[in-house]
Amino acid sequence: MAQELAILAQQTAERLAERHVGVVVAALAEDAVEIRGAGSTGADDSRTPGPDTLFEIGSVTKPFTALALACLAVTGRAGLDEPLADLLPAGTAVPARDGRQISLQHLATHTSGLPRLPRGMLLPALLHPSKPDPYADCTADALLSGLAGTRLRAVPGKRFRYSNLGAGLLGLALARRAGTDYESLITREICAPLGMTDTVVTVDGARSRRSAQGHARRGRPVAPWHLADLGGAGALRSTATDLAAFVRAQWDGGPGELAEAIRLTRAVEHRRSPFAWVHLGWSAHRLHPRQGAHLQIWHNGGTGGFSSFVGFDPEKRLAVIALANTGGRPVDRPAFDLLRTLQQDRASGPT
Repeated sequence: MAQELAILAQQTAERLAERHVGVVVAALAEDAVEIRGAGSTGADDSRTPGPDTLFEIGSVTKPFTALALACLAVTGRAGLDEPLADLLPAGTAVPARDGRQISLQHLATHTSGLPRLPRGMLLPALLHPSKPDPYADCTADALLSGLAGTRLRAVPGKRFRYSNLGAGLLGLALARRAGTDYESLITREICAPLGMTDTVVTVDGARSRRSAQGHARRGRPVAPWHLADLGGAGALRSTATDLAAFVRAQWDGGPGELAEAIRLTRAVEHRRSPFAWVHLGWSAHRLHPRQGAHLQIWHNGGTGGFSSFVGFDPEKRLAVIALANTGGRPVDRPAFDLLRTLQQDRASGPT
C-alpha cells in the first residue's frame, strides 16, 4: 500500500506542478503516509518543497478554529449555542435578525447570516485585487466597530453563507474567552496535544528558512498575508507533516478531551442538500452511488500566494493533503481526484 500511495502522491504532485511554482502532496491510508513534492520552494530557491516546508494554508485554518470551539465546549468554557455577544467587549453592537442572535455554532457552520467580508472591505477588494496583505488592517477595534453597521443576509441558523468575517470573529471571541491570543489558543488546545510543532501564525527565523515563497497566479513573488485579529479565518501556516497529524486525529480521535471535541465537530450538521452538508469547520458530501457513495470531508484555502486542500474519508481512513505556493490556482480538482482514487482502490479490496 505504501508504494502505491507514494506513486499516486508523486503523480498528483507532478500534475499540480505544471500550474504551480511548487507543491507538496500527502496521501494517507491507515498507518501509512507518503509525502511527495515537486517544483521549487521559490523563484530564487530551487529546493523542492517537502514534508516540513511551511505554506500559508488560508481557509484550512477554519477547521482549527472550529475545533478550538469544540475544545472549549466539551470542557464547559464555552457553549455552542452561546451568543457571540457574550464573548465580546460589553457594548459591542452585534447584528441580529428576526429576534435571533448569532451563536458560536452559527459562526463555525457559516450560518450566521454575516457577509463574506468585514464592512468596508468589498469595494477595496474589487478596486485593488492585487493589493498586498488585504486583511492586515482587520484589527479587533476595526472588526467590532464595523459590526454596528453590518446587516445580516439571513436569519442566523437558517442558511449557509460562507463568511471569512464570521470565522474571524469566532477566533477573536474564543481567544478572548480563553484569555489569550488566537495563535496561543490553537497551540494549546490542538497543536501541542497532537505534537504539531510547525502550525503557527508567526513564522520565526528558524521556520522562515523552511518557508515557501508565495507567488501570484502568473508566478510573480508576493508578500505574505497577515490577517491581524481576523486570524481565525485564515492566518495559519503549516506543513504537510503537521497536517497529516491533524487529519489522522480526525479518525483516530487524538488524546483525552481532544477526541471528544473532534467527535463534537462532526456531530453538528447543517444540511445544504440531501448529499452535502457542513460540520463545525468542515464541508462534507457523499459521492453519487455510481461513484461509490464515498464520504468526503474537506476544506480548501487560498491566500495571495498559496493554495491548499485537506480532505479525508473517516470511514475508510484515507486522506489527501495538497499545498502549493501559487495563489489563484486552486489545487482542489487533482486533490479530489486522488482522494476518490484511494477510495475506489480501497473499495475494490486489497492491492
